[in-house]
Amino acid sequence: MSAPECAMPQSQRIDWVDYAKGISIILVVMMHSTLSTEDALGHAGWLHGVVEFARPFRIPAFFMIAGLFVAHTIDRDWRTFLDRKVLHFVYFYVLWLIIQFAFRAPFLVADHGALGALQAFLTAFIDPYGTLWFIYLLPVFFLATRLTRSIPPVIVFLVAAALEIAPIDTHWTLIDEFASRFVYFYSGYLFSVYILRGAAWSRSHMALVLAGLAAWFLANLWLVHAGLSTDYGISLALGFAGAAAVVAISVLLARSHLLEGLRYCGQNSIVIYLAFFLPMVITRIALAKTHVITDPGTAAALVTTMAVVTPLILHWMVRGTMFKFLFERPARFHLVPAKPKKTTLLPAE
Repeated sequence: MSAPECAMPQSQRIDWVDYAKGISIILVVMMHSTLSTEDALGHAGWLHGVVEFARPFRIPAFFMIAGLFVAHTIDRDWRTFLDRKVLHFVYFYVLWLIIQFAFRAPFLVADHGALGALQAFLTAFIDPYGTLWFIYLLPVFFLATRLTRSIPPVIVFLVAAALEIAPIDTHWTLIDEFASRFVYFYSGYLFSVYILRGAAWSRSHMALVLAGLAAWFLANLWLVHAGLSTDYGISLALGFAGAAAVVAISVLLARSHLLEGLRYCGQNSIVIYLAFFLPMVITRIALAKTHVITDPGTAAALVTTMAVVTPLILHWMVRGTMFKFLFERPARFHLVPAKPKKTTLLPAE
């Protein structure tokens, strides 16, 4: 087993990677929206089943796709690497931490006092805060991948897999999520050539791919329903199988040119991830107080829609304005000159 020697050309990547990112980000937003809406309304709805079905693979797929193109930057000089893969995410994490905290601070002060609120804010710099943990973990994963290049990849992979299987529960998000998720990110990097070849193969073997997806769907559904999907070892297998299914589905969607809106969400996945929290909370509170929609499933679907669409609208509104810093890192926060503008974003950039 060796580190990847090449990666997919940009034009090929546009074909299906954005669909995979779109599927992943919508599933993540759906999870947060559904569980919080059900908690607010007091009982589960029909969307809960979709959230549970996706639980084994939504985050593994997200991180595996994020790791696919690490080979593009892993060998660059340290200054460029830190700018592209560390400072980039640090900027957005700190910015949106401040934004989220500004809204949450009054409630934290009321519940824990000013000192408790300040402690929560400072703790967020050593342990990721709320829904922003994904942005926090990405630069950690990039650094871990670069710093372990001198170690045989098979050893890194086996250790990462063992961490996922091990019953690690420290109640520290950074430690627990690193242990649970790094294997998928590293696999995206390590097996990128094979993942991309498999995606290309899927294009011309639709019948076999559909049969495989059907088998995966039934197996995933049964294991989730039986309560076995989180068992040690099974969760790892389902994570990889589900991530592969997301890739296959994305290839089929790209091949058929279906659901262009889903691809657009994938192109702007970081925009959605950064900003979905506020519209999600506002919509959820409005529905809970007005009782316009009492069915928790329908309410959760509406909350999910608003949480996905609103950040895209906000992104469109602030482009070219003084507020573009919300989604575009200003030049003064770069270690090296910014890259030329692209029509789409590279995975995890």
